[in-house]
Amino acid sequence: MAAGESLTPGSQQNPGQGTLRLSLDFMKMSVQWLKDGRRIQWNLTLFSTKVNILGAGEVQIFCQCLQKVLLEIMFIHFVTRQKVKTSEHKMQPSLTCGFLIVLRSNQTLFSALNEEKVVLFLHLLGIDTNGHAHRPNSREYKENIKKVDEGVKEIASMIDNFYGNDGKTAFILTSDHGMTDWGSHGAGHPSETLTPLIVWGAGVNYPQKVTSQFFEDNFLKEWKLENLKRLDVNQADIAPLMASLIGVPFPLNSVGTLPLEYLNNSAHFKAESMFTNAVQILEQFKVKMSQKKETTLSFLFTPFKPLSDSEQINFLKKTRLYIQQQKYDEAVSLCKTLINLALEGLSYYHTYDRLFLGLSIAMGFVGWTTYVILVIIKTHTNLTKTVQTNNKESTVLFYSFAFVGMIIAFFLLIQTCPWTYYVYCLLPVPVWYAVVRELPVIQDLATNLMSPHIGQSIGFLLVCTLGIEILVFSFFYRSTLTIGLLVFAGWPVITQLWVQAKTTALIWTLLCVLLAIFPLMPVVGREPNIPLVIATGLLTFLISCFSLSSLCKSENKYRNNEDLKVRFYQMLSIALSTYVVSSTHDSLKNKQGLPVLNQIISWMTLVSSSVLPLLSPTFLFQRLFSILLSLMSTYLLLSTGYEALFPLVLSGLMFAWINMEQEALQHYGLSFKPKLAVFNFAYATDITQFRQLHLDDVRRSFFFVFFIVTAFFGTGNIASVNSFDPASVYCFLTVFSPFMMGGLLVLKVVIPFVLVSCAFEAVQVTTQLSSKSLFLIVLVISDIMALHFFFLVKDYGSWLDIGTSISHYVLVMSLTIFMMLMNGLAQLLTAKRLELPRRTKHHST
Repeated sequence: MAAGESLTPGSQQNPGQGTLRLSLDFMKMSVQWLKDGRRIQWNLTLFSTKVNILGAGEVQIFCQCLQKVLLEIMFIHFVTRQKVKTSEHKMQPSLTCGFLIVLRSNQTLFSALNEEKVVLFLHLLGIDTNGHAHRPNSREYKENIKKVDEGVKEIASMIDNFYGNDGKTAFILTSDHGMTDWGSHGAGHPSETLTPLIVWGAGVNYPQKVTSQFFEDNFLKEWKLENLKRLDVNQADIAPLMASLIGVPFPLNSVGTLPLEYLNNSAHFKAESMFTNAVQILEQFKVKMSQKKETTLSFLFTPFKPLSDSEQINFLKKTRLYIQQQKYDEAVSLCKTLINLALEGLSYYHTYDRLFLGLSIAMGFVGWTTYVILVIIKTHTNLTKTVQTNNKESTVLFYSFAFVGMIIAFFLLIQTCPWTYYVYCLLPVPVWYAVVRELPVIQDLATNLMSPHIGQSIGFLLVCTLGIEILVFSFFYRSTLTIGLLVFAGWPVITQLWVQAKTTALIWTLLCVLLAIFPLMPVVGREPNIPLVIATGLLTFLISCFSLSSLCKSENKYRNNEDLKVRFYQMLSIALSTYVVSSTHDSLKNKQGLPVLNQIISWMTLVSSSVLPLLSPTFLFQRLFSILLSLMSTYLLLSTGYEALFPLVLSGLMFAWINMEQEALQHYGLSFKPKLAVFNFAYATDITQFRQLHLDDVRRSFFFVFFIVTAFFGTGNIASVNSFDPASVYCFLTVFSPFMMGGLLVLKVVIPFVLVSCAFEAVQVTTQLSSKSLFLIVLVISDIMALHFFFLVKDYGSWLDIGTSISHYVLVMSLTIFMMLMNGLAQLLTAKRLELPRRTKHHST
């Protein structure tokens, strides 16, 4: 077969559509057809062994034949693993016969397909879904590949036969992306970004034999193609290749370079095609340049010097001269240089205002952060004195900043900038006005900091800076969390807290070390470890048994029979979740599907987990332990490996943290140590008990943010879908449902956040810390982190590189709002209690 083989960097871009478009999906298929000059769309819904056909006339005949062949070449049994009856495999009439029957009876369609420049697009999505469900090395995936191979062969033969084997048809077979061994894609690994490209037929060059060639991967050896020359191209290059093969202009906004090695044509044709390709991309550059020039003041406009007007003319004249002189190689080389420069110029003008806008946004960030710090110092500390403001100076200051705002607005107006520019550039003006108004506070604060405690102040700032940098690095390197947790483990020793609370300090250190192991575990690519999930369930059940025993032995005033019933129901839920995980895994392993009873138990557990904590007593440790048991039962159902242990260890550390903060309060003499065993959330909202901020409260807030980030990245990377395994939801459903699966995965991510938020709610109320002052400190930390991530946002690279950089920025920007929501949920879960109606006893007289 005449073919060109290569690997293309996958980018998830779909090819264009032509006269006839067939989109074949493992679950749903849409067929668009022409009848009597009108476009009619018929829908076929494919379920494992049942096919519903909606259609009539000639289209129905085609659909019936196509449906039977699809059962053979496109059938995929998804997670349900339903078996196909043997008789259906025998129903394989000739697709060619059915297709020709339709064409002969529909003259309009027959004429349309015999016109020039017809494109037929076939999208085999089922392979992708099968890979996600069963992973690429599974038996199901390999069987699916075999079926699709046979189908592609038959379709190619059918098309050749229809056109009478006239040799005027070209075929392009490629993939939009690859896949990892664990069934995911979107990152930058070669297994995801390198895809095959095989081209054969009319206008396509024959494969070239070589004695040796070097590539970093081993694909040629695996495919036994070492003796054929491999021609790698970018995926964007396929669009101009298709256009050239069927003889149509290159797509208007295409940035691909025509791969000449694939064309079987004259040197003159290749040179002219390359020249056309260069002019097409150069025109994009010129349009972008003119747009930017029109919206920029002439004395401020800086053109892209390598492609000035004179340089463009020089390139075009020189190339045309080379073609006239039949110096085709020189012409092609010059065109490639022009294309590369034009693409660089496009990028230059696309990011032309990036520095200007970046500085404006950075000024806004710095001003806002400074203002929040001043508000914290002014209203929640005793570091500054109340200063009387001068009304005359305030008026002058106001008009000065108003004038600056008008100048900026006028500058943007005459350049006809978009409205978003006004937001970015004008927002820093009122922010910095608010900061400058607090100048007396800044002076007073500077005086206090420049006192004999200046060394301590500098040391505190350095520690804060180091802590924030650790948080930023943890978004890229999860192992940074391990370093931070190990530092936390030494906190009692550094502050001498271990002297007054040796047992609590030892437990804190041990749990910090245990939690530090999780960020070192793999995020993706791990194999399921169901026995570990079951062991975690049994461990949780044993801990709850011990807790129940302690509750039974407690004094009557701290518990009643209803409390014992709630605790018993939660223990039963843990036991049922452990059973369901084990049973479901065995059933799916034996290809028996998800048992209905297991599915019912899973959903009932999920619903009850949000209600049962509200039925438990509001005493501190009883309520927190009740929340842990309820959430743990759901988390077990969503776990496939080591992550099942994460909430258990995290909660243990949170309990130790609550006790350690009490020791810290007593150590610094800020408060008397309350008796936590009888502390009641329901009576801990007295605003008169809130105290002013102490320096140690900054450390407390930092601990909270650090634990939230640990919940973010302790077992995965929530900034990337690549971190999630669809197998996590198999106890709830096995039918492909993106929104339902996504919702369950989000719930799995949120559970550790809830545990941390509830623990911090306990820390806040037991240390008399105002939630307002807390969130102002958190806002400062998140804004400083956001400024880091703003300059790290990427618009190039793989999906993972671009998406992760944007996700990091969005996550940090929304961190304060998210924490406020979590705080509200934590207050609800800790302080509210639902009272069940009790039966009243009637005494007979």
